[in-house]
Amino acid sequence: MTSDIGTTGRVTWLDRGWRAEALGWAVEQLARAGLEPDGEPEQPHVRTWSTAFRLPLRGGGAAWLKSVGPGSAQEPVLAGALGGWVPDQVLVPVAVEPERRLLLLPDGGRTLRAGGADRAAWEGMLRAYAVLQCDLVPHAGAMLALDVPDTRPERMPGLVDDLLADDEAQLVGRPGELAAHVRDRLRAERDDVAAACRGLGDGGIPATLQHDDLHDANVFVEDDRYRFFDWGDALVSHPFLSLLVALRMAGRALDVPNGDPALRRLRDAYLEPWSPYGSRAELVEQCSLALRVAPLVRALTWRRILRGVHAGERAEWADSVPGWTAEYLKPGPLAEVPA
Repeated sequence: MTSDIGTTGRVTWLDRGWRAEALGWAVEQLARAGLEPDGEPEQPHVRTWSTAFRLPLRGGGAAWLKSVGPGSAQEPVLAGALGGWVPDQVLVPVAVEPERRLLLLPDGGRTLRAGGADRAAWEGMLRAYAVLQCDLVPHAGAMLALDVPDTRPERMPGLVDDLLADDEAQLVGRPGELAAHVRDRLRAERDDVAAACRGLGDGGIPATLQHDDLHDANVFVEDDRYRFFDWGDALVSHPFLSLLVALRMAGRALDVPNGDPALRRLRDAYLEPWSPYGSRAELVEQCSLALRVAPLVRALTWRRILRGVHAGERAEWADSVPGWTAEYLKPGPLAEVPA
């Protein structure tokens, strides 16, 4: 099998031997669940860090086989655990295989993006996601024990220090080099970063699951029921960090600029389930701190993902780590844009 040791990529996902082993496992698991494939599997999703097969089933419908790279090794075991803890709020796997990083999933139906979500749908999704995070607070320790990456606020300053010291070419160097002025600014503002993290750690919001790539294509919707999936970027962290990607993507979907009142209403919908943890002013302040440091967490996530990718396949995504790092210096999605 063609593979770098400890890494994966498109060359892995298209390897005949790897495909045969993975699909063989999937067929076995389907049989155990009383399901039978009907027709040839399709492979519509082939990305550097993951792949997915669609397996048509006899009698109609389909199942999905997903495999992820080492940078997302937590996803299969986390997806399985979530299926036990909060089965009504997530896509529950048919089976998982942690060692080979395989998930066998039912078809989840229509995503929020496919339905052309309006603002009300986004509000409902974010409210439901916050409820999911609250429900998972008691399981934060168990998620850490499953090796879900730990970016709780007290660890973040040290992780950022490590990020800024990383000069590996495939991560923050050529061709996606972290500009010297960005690195210098961040090092100069290290105390400010640490203070923001202390504010998050001392704000009374407990650590829980943080999707880190929450958007309308990663949630299924049926009537008013939302089910979340795709945990390849997931972390145990301050929950409000999830809003960075969510609000950015909502702004694009709803065609509104940063700072638009519609985005603030989405934030407020998300904060509603967190009301037992603080006043509205306290929660809004926590949100502001989270949005400030969240780009650095996204940079750390991308670094982890790219470390698990074949060296020859990293170049396409070389700007991801420095790009997200530089976002720390820019206005966030709730910042008002000057007229």
